[in-house]
Amino acid sequence: METNQHIMKNKDYYAILMAGGVGSRFWPVSTQNFPKQFHDMLGTGDTLIQKTFQRLEKLIPKENIFILTNERYNDLVFEQLPGVTKRQVVLEPAMRNTAPCILYASLKIQKENPNAQVIVAPSDHWIEDEQTFSDNVQQAFNFCAEHDALMTLGIQPTFPNTGYGYIEFDKTSAEAIKYVNQFREKPDYETAKDFIDQGNFLWNAGIFMWSIKSVVAAFKNNQPELFKLFETGIPAYNTEFEDDFINENYPKAENISVDYAIMEKSENVFVIAAEFDWNDLGTWGSLYDKLDKDESDNAVVNSRTLTQDASGNMIRTKNDKIVVVDGLKDYIIVDKDDVLLIYPKTKEQDIKKVLQSVKGKFGEQYG
Repeated sequence: METNQHIMKNKDYYAILMAGGVGSRFWPVSTQNFPKQFHDMLGTGDTLIQKTFQRLEKLIPKENIFILTNERYNDLVFEQLPGVTKRQVVLEPAMRNTAPCILYASLKIQKENPNAQVIVAPSDHWIEDEQTFSDNVQQAFNFCAEHDALMTLGIQPTFPNTGYGYIEFDKTSAEAIKYVNQFREKPDYETAKDFIDQGNFLWNAGIFMWSIKSVVAAFKNNQPELFKLFETGIPAYNTEFEDDFINENYPKAENISVDYAIMEKSENVFVIAAEFDWNDLGTWGSLYDKLDKDESDNAVVNSRTLTQDASGNMIRTKNDKIVVVDGLKDYIIVDKDDVLLIYPKTKEQDIKKVLQSVKGKFGEQYG
């Protein structure tokens, strides 16, 4: 059965799986040496990157899924995705945000297959209904095959979230695929409420689909300098000379996001409102929302708990550790090796700052 399915997958379909981030709001579990995409955050038996790879594999030939990550995570990628080859792992020698690495991977893919259709997907998101995800991506690929389009999957907002950018689409359109008027930066609470009231705003999930022709043209038109830098490497890409070129030139690239570099500047941007349930697993609170709760509304991963007058807590330890909690409500309680975090959920966005203080006081090795 497997072989039949494999034949049906379109060899022009590719994925760029973004796995270079640090996820510092998930400290102390997510650290620079071992970021959250390589952890089983949900306690399902699979890490986030494994789950994302499996999801993409339903539509895209396994060998066409490229993993983009920082060179320090090379070993983690091969450990967790034992089926991938060196060709599929694209290493960044420096942190330069999302535009340079997407352009670099795109030029590699274009050299291999100029007819490629590509999805760019973060490696650390949680998506419930994987079939619907595949259907939405297929819908976008079909559109990109016919049109010069840069497409994104927007998420229906469920509350006025100030932690996401928003996508404003043309509300006059009755089509499922809508023209994007503009991208909007992360709003304050009042602005976010206003966006939701207007009804033509979606959360920007950082999931993009396009033909390789369209995305390369968008970089060429909107980021001529960045394009020139990576264009000079085309003869070296997919050869033994690639690493030397990248190690020398990649650090020269501007630090710029793909949203800012091409999406906000292009006129040919379209969005599909995703029909699946999505969570960006950006914070301990967003993880808490996704996990099953005990009778006191505590979300527990790996621990055995005895709780009294304790509710709404996120509790995570090493396997089977016994945790006794009395009198705490809405706290993040995370025990990891030589760090124990006990922190109010309401201040979860400040964990990044706390991490800096810990590193300042106790040493870089704790981050």
